[in-house]
Amino acid sequence: MEPALLFPFRHVRHCVVFCILLFAAIASPAHAQARGPLVLAAASLQEALTAAADSWTKKGHPRPVLSFAASSALARQIAAKAPADLFFSADQEWMDYLAGRNLIVSATRVDLLANRLVFVAPVRSRVSLVVRPAFPLAEALGGGRLALADPDAVPAGRYAKEALTRLKVWPSVEGNIARAENVRAALALVSRGAAPLGIVYATDARADSSVRVAGWIPASTHWPIVYPVARLAASSNPEAESFRRFIVSAEGKAIFRQYGFGTR
Repeated sequence: MEPALLFPFRHVRHCVVFCILLFAAIASPAHAQARGPLVLAAASLQEALTAAADSWTKKGHPRPVLSFAASSALARQIAAKAPADLFFSADQEWMDYLAGRNLIVSATRVDLLANRLVFVAPVRSRVSLVVRPAFPLAEALGGGRLALADPDAVPAGRYAKEALTRLKVWPSVEGNIARAENVRAALALVSRGAAPLGIVYATDARADSSVRVAGWIPASTHWPIVYPVARLAASSNPEAESFRRFIVSAEGKAIFRQYGFGTR
């Protein structure tokens, strides 16, 4: 009986060795699975860009890795040599900042999206604002603070400060600003009731059912809100350019419009 038992054992042993060798071959760099591009994107793009990544992945591509924060913080990370493949900014200035340092592939830069600024209030608030020169914003705050993304660096905050300055109300509220690290953090302050009013993008207001729009800020009071996207010069991921082309395509633009963005 022993010879009969040894024969299958030898075959099992050979099978195990074969499987180990096959696994090693598959796991080797030559057979490694493609890696999705790393995209550094403005915080206000969370829902829309995630939807675009979902659509791209369904086409059989490796899923892009998305990292959201203030455009200012992301641009500084890129300038400090943080690895990434694409940058999607909420304004042109931070893209210009990288372009001036030769950190983007200029030929891939596209001014893709547009947005609007709005005042938001907690959903149960009754505050309603008619936004015009010298309107009583400080009175509407009722002693509370106005939530803004950092007006010294973050695009949403800079647009907001410019608008309030042109509307001649910035001096009346400058001392009552709740500075947030990005526009979604400013939105969260209003959503949680920590601030009675905030200024965010219209797309942000749509993304949070705990707030409502209390007033629209005229587009004529600030520089046009433009979202450029570009491939980074340091990128070596072959999927990066493919994904960039997808999001600037007609199909990609349609996804962003579903989330309230204007397209260019």
